[in-house]
Amino acid sequence: MLKQARHLVRDTKIKYKNNTKHTRSGKVKLKPGIDSRLKKVFALIGKPEPRPFKPDRFQLESLEAIKTADCLVTAPTSAGKTWIAQEIISSIFHNCNSNNACKAGGKAWYATPLKALTNAKYNEFSNQFGAKNVGILTGDRKENQNAPIIVGTTEILRNQLYDAMHNGQTLLTDLVVLDEAHYLGDEDRGVVWEEIMIYLPPRVSLLMLSATIGNADNIAKWLSSIRKNKCFVIKETKRPVPLFPLFLHPSGTVLPLIGQQNHKEKTKISPKVAKFINSTRPVFLAPPRQLPPFGEILKILQKYNLLPGIFFLKSRADCNKSIDLCSKNLILNSQQKKRLCKRVDELIAKNAHIKNHSQIWHLKNLAVGAHHSGQLPAWKIVLETLMSEGLLNAIFATSTVAAGVNFPARTIVFLNSDRFNGKEFLPLSSTEFHQMTGRAGRRGLDKIGFAMAIPGKFMDIRHTAKLVNMPSSDIHSQIKISFSMVLNLLLSHTPSQIENLLDKSFATYLIKIKKRNKKIDKETTATHKNLVKDFTRHLNFLKEERYVTFNGELTDDGLWASKLRVDQPLLIAEGFRNNIFPQSDPGLLAALMGSFVNDQITDDRIDKSLVPKKMLTTFFMVKKHLKPFTQRMISHGFEVSPLLLKPAVSIYAWALGKTWDKILLTADIAEGDMVMLILRTIDNLRHINSLDHVFPQASKTATESINLLFKDPVVTHIK
Repeated sequence: MLKQARHLVRDTKIKYKNNTKHTRSGKVKLKPGIDSRLKKVFALIGKPEPRPFKPDRFQLESLEAIKTADCLVTAPTSAGKTWIAQEIISSIFHNCNSNNACKAGGKAWYATPLKALTNAKYNEFSNQFGAKNVGILTGDRKENQNAPIIVGTTEILRNQLYDAMHNGQTLLTDLVVLDEAHYLGDEDRGVVWEEIMIYLPPRVSLLMLSATIGNADNIAKWLSSIRKNKCFVIKETKRPVPLFPLFLHPSGTVLPLIGQQNHKEKTKISPKVAKFINSTRPVFLAPPRQLPPFGEILKILQKYNLLPGIFFLKSRADCNKSIDLCSKNLILNSQQKKRLCKRVDELIAKNAHIKNHSQIWHLKNLAVGAHHSGQLPAWKIVLETLMSEGLLNAIFATSTVAAGVNFPARTIVFLNSDRFNGKEFLPLSSTEFHQMTGRAGRRGLDKIGFAMAIPGKFMDIRHTAKLVNMPSSDIHSQIKISFSMVLNLLLSHTPSQIENLLDKSFATYLIKIKKRNKKIDKETTATHKNLVKDFTRHLNFLKEERYVTFNGELTDDGLWASKLRVDQPLLIAEGFRNNIFPQSDPGLLAALMGSFVNDQITDDRIDKSLVPKKMLTTFFMVKKHLKPFTQRMISHGFEVSPLLLKPAVSIYAWALGKTWDKILLTADIAEGDMVMLILRTIDNLRHINSLDHVFPQASKTATESINLLFKDPVVTHIK
């Protein structure tokens, strides 16, 4: 279906309806209009009457369930899942019983997948429980680590579980909250969620919050089987703000996307939209490889009171170009502009690198902004703050906004029915669609929210219409073996015990269920066998390289190497074991650690004559000495990422005090990517810092390296 949509346009000659006007410059001029059936729907637009807060049924049921068992809560975005966490944390913190009798307080751990979300929850909880009672743990921030309430990223929580098992201790908390629990199915990071669920002591209550889990009952049964605790599933399907799907016809007329239907019918496209889809030469708002007239589209949304809006686009470049297309949509309300400009100035005051941002004019004069991962974190926070405070008309964003960033709008606008997953374009899943539309309709500010589809080359209208009422996708196990996992589990387990742990995986549970139902297939059987086989393969290589003894115990090298909880722990460990790295030069050490972070830079070509000789000599010396080890890894079937020169040179220049603009020219990447490269390099250095008992000089130098790197604009001053 998606392929059909991609080939709807067979040439670049686009024909437009008679009521789609063009200026002499060739630009489209839309004629705003609405289908008569939308008049009653649009009459619902407005702010609901304020009323005292009253918990919903699912919120009260969740609070009751978590008192005696684990609990998985699935509810739409903005339904009030965080309120559940706040209430149970408050109860544990004050250690109050049902009669409100309170004793010495307990402890809670709130884990999120994103640093931005972690920072937001930290601020939220600090306001509620007092700053002295809340700590934060991420790769960038470690504050108040002994506080009774900790907010942090899931990787930090997983690492604390490793340490607790190694020391024969229990995790010092009474409750763990896993926010965005559907990340269990994330291809890259789902393994971290699964490890936490497997390792977490049964005495620690587990509360999981998610908007998008199709097979929640299976997950709960799996958890009950491995934790020996009952796990309740609390489901809420009703959105706090109803969603109405729309379609923007190329003429400028807004139509309902879905026709009238009863409970027996499947989602059915409205007749006028169906007529458009079935036309032999469908009309689009822009020729291929060009963006539609967003300025005209914004005027339509504004005319029918459908703003603020979030436009989801394919690429960063499209987001940046889109705001230029709104250049004539000047803010007419002087009071709005005055408030917006004042707030923008307040937010950027402490961040010199965004004071002259190229999109400041668009922000202040058009009330629109572009939000994507290529921008500085401080700039993204400015946009998120302005949107959440209702000061912007529109945000043009990539789909990364859908997960974990809280700035709802009245209308979500789709231009594509597919999404790039880092490797290829795939049709939007129901989970991804519901995450995006979860931003449509602001609780307390809107009576109704809208999701608008705009036709184009990469928009499959039928697929989008089906997604509206399609249940959330099932989550599948993403557990996979890594050297870091094996080293850390060997701190506290024998190889046979680790195999027993793997038997507790969600993947194994699903296979057992299929066997029980006689629905097992060759692929799932192979998955289970490969998990154990892959563990054995990693273990045998560690034995060959003397990180593990023949009996399956960590050697001295294996003990300290386990502290390197990074992407390529063995390569870094080998560098230190053979005294390859410059342990007394903070700039060079930072540079070399940057070369192990290579997913931000794809083109490693660089003019070597511009690279300091000391840097160049050290880099190629390290690469030469690590080559035999990397070849052994490759010969055993392990994937080895190449060491790249350009990130090392960029990090070295930043450590030596070169200007930010100079660094960006060297790296040839976007600002946001450069910040990510630096932050991930800092994370590598922090793990080296933990090796002070084995490599005291390198540990000390790593601290100096971090201080050289962690400066504006890597540091974000906006809270």
